[in-house]
Amino acid sequence: MHIFGLHILDFLVIVGYIAVILWLGKRAGKDTENTEDFYIAGRRLGKFYQFFLNFGNATNSDQAVAVSREVYRQGIGGMWIQYLVLFLTPFYWFTALLFRRSRMITLGDYFTERFRSLFLGGAYAVFTLLMAFIGGGVGYMVGAKTMMALTPKPFEQYTPEERRSVELFREYEELKSRLDVGLSAEEQARYEELSDRYKRGELKSFVSYTHPVAFYFVYGLIVAIYTMMGGFTAAAITDAIQGVLIITFSLMLIPIGLARIGGFAGLHASVPEYMFRLFGSVTLSEYAWYTILAMVLANLVSIVAVAPNMAVAGSAKDELTARIGILGGMFFKRFIMIFWALAGLLALGLYAGKLHDPDLIWGYMTRDLLFPGAIGLMLAGILAANMSTLDAGSVSNSALFIRNLYQPFVRNKSEKHYINVGRVVIAVTLLGGIGAAMFIDNLLDLFKYFISIPAIFGAPIWLGYTWRRLTKWAVIIQIFACFTIYAVIPNVFQTLDWAKRNPAFLKETVRKVIEVKTEAVEEDVQQGLADHVGQVIVKRHVIEPVGIFFDKVVRENPADPDSPKLGLGRFQAEVWVLSLLGVDFSHFTKAQLVATRFFFDALFPFVLLFLLSYVTKPVPKEDLDRFFARIHTPVQPDKEAEERALEEAYRHPEIFEKQKIWPGSNWEILKPTWKDVIGFGGAWLVVGLIIFLLWLMVSIK
Repeated sequence: MHIFGLHILDFLVIVGYIAVILWLGKRAGKDTENTEDFYIAGRRLGKFYQFFLNFGNATNSDQAVAVSREVYRQGIGGMWIQYLVLFLTPFYWFTALLFRRSRMITLGDYFTERFRSLFLGGAYAVFTLLMAFIGGGVGYMVGAKTMMALTPKPFEQYTPEERRSVELFREYEELKSRLDVGLSAEEQARYEELSDRYKRGELKSFVSYTHPVAFYFVYGLIVAIYTMMGGFTAAAITDAIQGVLIITFSLMLIPIGLARIGGFAGLHASVPEYMFRLFGSVTLSEYAWYTILAMVLANLVSIVAVAPNMAVAGSAKDELTARIGILGGMFFKRFIMIFWALAGLLALGLYAGKLHDPDLIWGYMTRDLLFPGAIGLMLAGILAANMSTLDAGSVSNSALFIRNLYQPFVRNKSEKHYINVGRVVIAVTLLGGIGAAMFIDNLLDLFKYFISIPAIFGAPIWLGYTWRRLTKWAVIIQIFACFTIYAVIPNVFQTLDWAKRNPAFLKETVRKVIEVKTEAVEEDVQQGLADHVGQVIVKRHVIEPVGIFFDKVVRENPADPDSPKLGLGRFQAEVWVLSLLGVDFSHFTKAQLVATRFFFDALFPFVLLFLLSYVTKPVPKEDLDRFFARIHTPVQPDKEAEERALEEAYRHPEIFEKQKIWPGSNWEILKPTWKDVIGFGGAWLVVGLIIFLLWLMVSIK
């Protein structure tokens, strides 16, 4: 028996999971008395809840899908689209301390107090709420695409249009598989036509019963109900349960997939050797070592601007709990990601060329490998992973609206009033995510987008905590300039007809033919290219041209080789700005173009902030003394001790001068303590251990 395309056992698992989290949300709501309870759980969460809150907040099933889909496309090097965060994890040891000692509720509060500017606090709130719509859309889209892969329509029920789309996809994949060995002129023309249709999303590997929009609304309603009832406490409690489900769904596919493909030996026999290179092939992969470095740098600037981080750290009962909780949760996620990467390799070996959309990999593997009941558990885990991010994020976004946009204008209302308005905001942000999901189709584009945009506010957060000379007007000008380059131009240009058809913007890299030494797989033996699996052979690879300024450059009419071209996807404004300075990108690889963009995104805000701060008026000294006195004062075990310690620091801010690395300077960086050295150094040892485990995983044969 099936309900909505799901087996009855799978359907009952999903219903049971939903009932449990709704009950937990209602129970958590009974302990919510004021806005501090609602937004940061009364600053009373211990290490257990901090671990799962950080793990759940940092872990979303869209990340599992992103890792597996990029490994499916690029080999193991593709996992760096997400795994680059591994190198950022040690820095959370310091950000957790800064956020907990800030004693604030939102990052908007930081901008208001550090720069004495309600405008900057409000600007960050508006920016984050807009980004929340896109972030929420990712969660909805992953859940929907997984459900679509689990509920395929039988081929005999396809409409004529659906049947033609699937047949064309199969023809495209057949031609693509022979691209390296060479196509006839007629076949090459046909391949280019189908390639353009594929880029437009016209080709499908299958059709599903699931309607994405209906799924979005049902899913969003569930998250809204339990989060609106219990606030941050509900998020913390449900994240503990959802964490277990995330671990479960991350592990379920591995043993069955390995058994299907013939173990690790069968995996290496089915997947080309260069696909197992940790840092990708410089010539074949979009993730060469310098690309990863650029993305790490951009993400390092961005991580401090993620809205829930202040609330998550602020909800801890003390600063050590915040630090241990965030490192524990984050590192456990990094460990789990190894299994996501292995799932991507298994998908590559089992289903290469069978799917039109790599985002569908996880759902396709689930339907193919698991059995009724287990499929429901997998879907519950995917929903849980999305919910664990949506709930904490929606509460933090609600707090931003109330504290940085609503309260400054609507003062002296009751705590109940502010909580009720906050609940409405939660519903609005979740609805906004649905709107974003309806207009976005590619997860990879979103992840690359998220790495860059938060750097606009990340740079002034890093500098604001460490450099006194940073000024309000420098931050304001930098935000507007970077927002124009990172967000306005890329999104506006891709909607303007003159930009999409401008020959100057339709430039592509040159086509290249390269030879790569690799170990033969079974397919090579079958084609007569090798005598046995594992034999070192030289294979010819064609690197097709890619757009320099637009993500994709396609013909307006794919069937007409003389049809004019137009640009699709994001317009790379960063690359365009550098081209105006005379840089020629025509011989760049895709990896080099991506690296260029992210190096620009990471460094340009700091260049502006330093230059502008020296020519604009600084924040008054007394305001800065008070701000940094609080940041340098350790969190105390009880409220009375907190008040005494802070009052002493406010009266005598000079006592911290001798603790600074550079006394008497504008740099507010204190000498490291033994906790700093052990925590930061130990974190890097864990980074090394996880890279070793990843290397071990791809080396097993």
